[in-house]
This record gives sequence, C-alpha cells and structure tokens, in this order.
Amino acid sequence: MGKLIPNTFNLVIVIFVALGSTACSYGMSVISSTIGQPTFYSYFHLATAGEPGYSHTSNLIGAMNGLNSAGSAFGAGFTSWSADKLGRKVSIQIGALVMIVGAALCAGSVNMGMFLVARFIAGFGIGMLITAIPMYQAECSTPHSRGFMVSMHGVMIAVGYSLSAWIGFGCYFISASGSQSSFPWRFPLAFQGFPAILLLLGSPWIPYSPRWLLQQNRPEEAHDVLRRLHHTSDDPHETTSEKEFYQMRKQLELDRQIKAKTGAFDIFATAPNRRRAFVGFTLMAGNQFTGVLIIANYGVLIYISLGMKTFIPLLLSALWVTLSLPGNIFTAFFIDKIGRRTFMLIGLGGITVCLICECALQAQFLGGTNVSGQRAAVFFIFLFIFFWSSFMDASQYLYLSEIFPTHIRSQGMAVGMVGLYLASIIVLVAGPIALEVITWKFFLILIIVTALQWINVFFLFPETKQRSLEDINVSFGEPVAVHYYGASAEEEKQYAAAVEEEERRHGVAVDKESRDIEHYHMEAGRKV
Repeated sequence: MGKLIPNTFNLVIVIFVALGSTACSYGMSVISSTIGQPTFYSYFHLATAGEPGYSHTSNLIGAMNGLNSAGSAFGAGFTSWSADKLGRKVSIQIGALVMIVGAALCAGSVNMGMFLVARFIAGFGIGMLITAIPMYQAECSTPHSRGFMVSMHGVMIAVGYSLSAWIGFGCYFISASGSQSSFPWRFPLAFQGFPAILLLLGSPWIPYSPRWLLQQNRPEEAHDVLRRLHHTSDDPHETTSEKEFYQMRKQLELDRQIKAKTGAFDIFATAPNRRRAFVGFTLMAGNQFTGVLIIANYGVLIYISLGMKTFIPLLLSALWVTLSLPGNIFTAFFIDKIGRRTFMLIGLGGITVCLICECALQAQFLGGTNVSGQRAAVFFIFLFIFFWSSFMDASQYLYLSEIFPTHIRSQGMAVGMVGLYLASIIVLVAGPIALEVITWKFFLILIIVTALQWINVFFLFPETKQRSLEDINVSFGEPVAVHYYGASAEEEKQYAAAVEEEERRHGVAVDKESRDIEHYHMEAGRKV
C-alpha cells in the first residue's frame, strides 16, 4: 500500500475532489430512475410504455439525456480554457456551483421546457467536473500511485451510479402505495446537488495543482505542495519529490520552447499532439458505443421488454450499477501492476462477447414467453458490467489524463470529454427510439463499434504505467528533458546535483551515506 498511497493527505485530497465524480455520475444516470417513477409521467402528462403516444415520450426521454450531454460537451470545452487560465481547482469549484444550480432547477421544474433547460445547465456543471477532476488527480499523484489515485474517480463514479439507482428504487414505493406526490421524482433529482455542495464547501482547503502552479511561475508554492502531497516516511530527505520537481521544471522549459513555435491550438499543431488528440477522442467516444450508456440509462426499459414487471426493473437497475463499485476498486489496486493497455483490451474483448450473446438471446426471446431465455439475456447484461467496471470505467479517465503534456492537458482532456458527450448525444437520443423500433438489432451496431475499438486500442495505444506524466512524451515521439522512468547515469547525476542544490538552498546538511540517490532510483526502476 505504501507505493499506492504516499501519505494520508494525498489520499484524502484525491478522494475529496472525487465527490464531484459522484455528483457527475449521479446526474448522468438519474434519468434512469426518473423514468421508472409513475408520477413523473402523470405530472408531465406523458404516455407510458405500451400506451398510445409513447413515441412522443421516447423522443422526450432522448432529449432529456441529449441536452444533458450537450451541456456537458460545452462544459468540457469551457474547462479547456478555465483549467489553464483559472486553475484546475477553480474550475472544479465553478463546476460544482453550476451543478448545484442545475440540480435545483431540475427538482423544481413545473413544465417540460424548464426541465429540459435545467438538464442542460446541470450537464454543463457535469462536463466541467468530469474534465477537471481526473486531470487534477493525475497531477497530484506520484508515477507509481497515479493508477490508484485517478481510479478513485472511477470508484466515486460507481458510488454516484449506485446512489442514484437505490434512491430511485426506494422512492418508487411511495408511488406504488398510491400516492400522487411528485416527491418520488423530484427528490432524486435534487439529491444530485448534495455531493457538489460538500465539494464546494470544502474546496477552499484543497491545494492547487503543483504543475499548474509551476505553469503560472509560482515555483515555491508548487514545490511546497508537491512535497506535502508526495512525502513518505521511508524518504525523509524528500528525494523522490525533489526528483519529480526537477523533471517538472526542466520539462516545462522544453514545452515552452515547443509551444513558442506552435501557437494557441498546439493540440493540433504537431504530429504527436494530433495522435494524442485522436487517441483521446476515440477512446472516450468509442467507449460510449459499447452499450454502457444504454444499459445505465435505459436498463429499466430493457428489463421491461424482457418481461420484468412492477419494481423488478428498478431493482435490477440498482443491482447492476452497484456491481460497478467492486470492479472499479479492482482497477484501483491492479492497474498500476498490469497496465492500462492490457486492462482495456481485456475489457473490450469481454464486452464484445457479452454483446454478441445478448443480441442473440434478445433476437430469440424478446417479446416471447420463454422466461429462461429472458433471464439468460439479463445474465449477460450483468456479465457486461463485470468487464466494464473492472477493466474500462476508471481506466479510460486515467489514460486520458495521462497522455497529454501539462501545457495542453486541459485541451486534451476537453477533446476526449467532448468526444464522450458527442457520442453520448447520439447514443442517448437514439437509444430509446432504437430499443422501441429496431429492438435487438440495435445491439449489432454496438458489437461492430466495440470490436473496432479493440483494434484501435491494440494498434494505437501505448502503455503508460509507472511513467511520470513527463516521461509519457516518449511514447508519442516527443523529447523528454530528463527521464524519471529509466533515467540514465548522466540524468541521475543531474538529479543528485539538483537535490543537493535544493537542500543547500534550504540550509539542510547533505548526508550522502543515508541518501544514495543512484541506488534509490535503480531500486525504483526494478519495481516497474
């Protein structure tokens, strides 16, 4: 655990900002439980499944999710500017505030127009938070703990999905008792603002990203924050954090030289950056076509089509998202050992098999009376979440936050998240209509795209485990000022000189006997 958690302060900061991750996933999935509440339909005078006029309801359900995703895309785009100009921390604070306003408007909606606008506003906040949080976590983590730390984003996303499902499930019984109160759908919508409120209230006490501080020419603050975040009891001389800080400074100098030749839109200005942008965009966009959004948001409709009645669809939906929590925890503990690329290949392969089986079973038993066949279809929906949560969910955010250099990381994160939300708009708007009109054939599209995504990862995605954020430049054909991972003897001498200089500057006596820099890093290199 020592390698995964440098100190308690680092862990607390990473988990605390992930309250925003919980708010995001709750807000993205809350419609799944909303459309399972009978009083939601009666309040807005909407036809339910099987009634005349349900096609209009399907269109509105698609619009609810589509506008939320559109708002998120705009929020991600805004964060590409704000995260550099105002900082990762301030972007998280703005996102939380917008999310709270959106949640309040959703819960207080008196007509469908107001509800749709509120979904867009809440989506804007989601887009800001889901873009800034993994970026902040990655920049606050050590190379050896980054997989674990950024996976807390995935773990807390799973918590949000679970909260949304179980709160919706519990509220269902208010309507089932005969009550015509709007509480069963208003309260779950309001609750999406609760984690954001906690985040906003506690945010003044979290530090700024050390890499952002360095970009703003505030090296003393950056140095102090990095030492606090990466202090370990077995490194009393702070050798590791001093080495990281030296690499960050040298790489920033090199990046600024490159940036001076590329201009404002550097993410598309060089071949390595264009490759990064392609990888980030296709990673996040392609993953939405695996079917995870369909099941997460319209699982209730799928279970109803497979013969489930009363509260069972909501119960299954709640169980499905809850199972994503242990999967994300698995990712946190093992992705730094096994690797990002391997995780994603296993996940996409398993998901493809699940989709093929699901498609075949729905083609045979959908709308029929064969209960065993319908239950088998439900089984593969649940097997799907095992592969998604264990190998894909947290991995995608982690990988996206790693592959871009610091000076364009906010732009790169935004490109990836815009890809996610553009794909979400397509999938979520078309989803309820496709499930009603072409039914099981919709899964054929998901199978093809998921298989193509596996090929994309296999050929174009380099491994990033154990590297510092600066070292990853090498994997995309760009120079590294000084290597942390696999440093040469000459580079080790540079690090040793930098550490000694820093200690002298702070009036610390250099004890070579207790701090053998070269030996320390040779040992670190063996732990890859």
